[in-house]
Amino acid sequence: MNTNQPTWFGQPRGLTILFLTEMWEIFSYYGMRSLLVYYMTKQLLIGQEKASLIYGTYTAMAYFTPILGGVIADRWLGKRRAVIIGGSIMAAGHFMMAFVPSFYFALATIALGNGLFLPSLPSQINDLYRANDPRRSWAYNVYYVGINLGGFLAPLVCGTLGEFYGWHWGFGAAGVGMLMGLAVYVLGGKYLPEQARIARTAVPAAASAPRAARARDFRSTLLLLFAIGLAVTVFRGAYEQVGNTVALWADSGVDRTTPLLTIPMTWFQSLNPLLVFLMTPLLLARWRRQAAAGRAPSSMRKMATGSLMVAAAYLLLAAVAAEAGTDRASWIWLVLYFVIFTLGELHIQLARLGLFARLAPAGFGATTVAAWFLAIFSGSFAAGAVGALWTGTTHGRFFLLLTVIATLAAAMLFALDRTTQRIEARRAADTDAISATQSEYSCS
Repeated sequence: MNTNQPTWFGQPRGLTILFLTEMWEIFSYYGMRSLLVYYMTKQLLIGQEKASLIYGTYTAMAYFTPILGGVIADRWLGKRRAVIIGGSIMAAGHFMMAFVPSFYFALATIALGNGLFLPSLPSQINDLYRANDPRRSWAYNVYYVGINLGGFLAPLVCGTLGEFYGWHWGFGAAGVGMLMGLAVYVLGGKYLPEQARIARTAVPAAASAPRAARARDFRSTLLLLFAIGLAVTVFRGAYEQVGNTVALWADSGVDRTTPLLTIPMTWFQSLNPLLVFLMTPLLLARWRRQAAAGRAPSSMRKMATGSLMVAAAYLLLAAVAAEAGTDRASWIWLVLYFVIFTLGELHIQLARLGLFARLAPAGFGATTVAAWFLAIFSGSFAAGAVGALWTGTTHGRFFLLLTVIATLAAAMLFALDRTTQRIEARRAADTDAISATQSEYSCS
């Protein structure tokens, strides 16, 4: 770990390389996602129920493969090679989407490449900093804001190309974005952390604890991750409807006309990342003031609060859809939904980005980050199943169901608060011990 490396904007240059790489990967993913459900229902003429299940299965598999990919990166390939190989496979899959006969094979290829790419890139952030570097706690927030630029541009570029010039142009643009990300990563490799057996340097400090105590610690961490994963699974059943049933409602249930133009249906999906840019600094400033006053909420409380906000966003849609009946609702309500939804998402995403890394036992960085993707995997399947109910009920009742699901997830997250705080404190003590041991070795 080169802790004396030059900086950009007060952070290691490697952080910029990592979030620019992820920005382009997000561009490719959200560019394709902004078109996927419309492409299936309008071009391939797949029924809504089946399209929802395909959407849920694809997003689930895109987050299942990282469970194995994280282990492969940690134990064999290394994070650098895993990112390059995974990104290359994903780019090939995006270009395959431009051809109808390869539709299902293309989805499988993207999911396979994602397995190597996704757990290996963000897990490199911790490697840029010393354990006691105060910048590390905010690095994930900087990273999260940076990559949302890709999410903002994707529907505007890929969505517009696909909606007005041909679906395959939009999918091709997503492939170009993935290649751009690979180029940034390879060319900026000199600023990235060295993968010098980081896990093994931690062994002397970790070995100082009795084996039975370490086994108990590992089991308690595993059980906590499982419990968090279960809560996230429930939450994703509601959250992941943004690219599925909410997108369908934007097309069929929303009046998108304005005095200047009819708003393209894919453009609404740019609101979420745009609002991330606008809201994140304000939310982080609020949390900083709370921390300075000794009132900082825990990670679990932030996530539970965010889930309640997402529930409120769906409650708004339920009321609007019920009021509109068979008429179209004003597009302004959909914008307000995204404002509330994004604020809730930020409470969850900013809290969770560093949470799984902080909970990781020594030597299991990418593997533990991959555990988050297991929760997204199961939650995406749940979202596909829930989305299949869209045509079988009224829109108001469907959105009310999503309200109940998000509220249940919030209750589960609140219940895990004390256990999470206890294990986070234990892991922080372990990190300090490892840093002290490494300092002793470097002086000897």
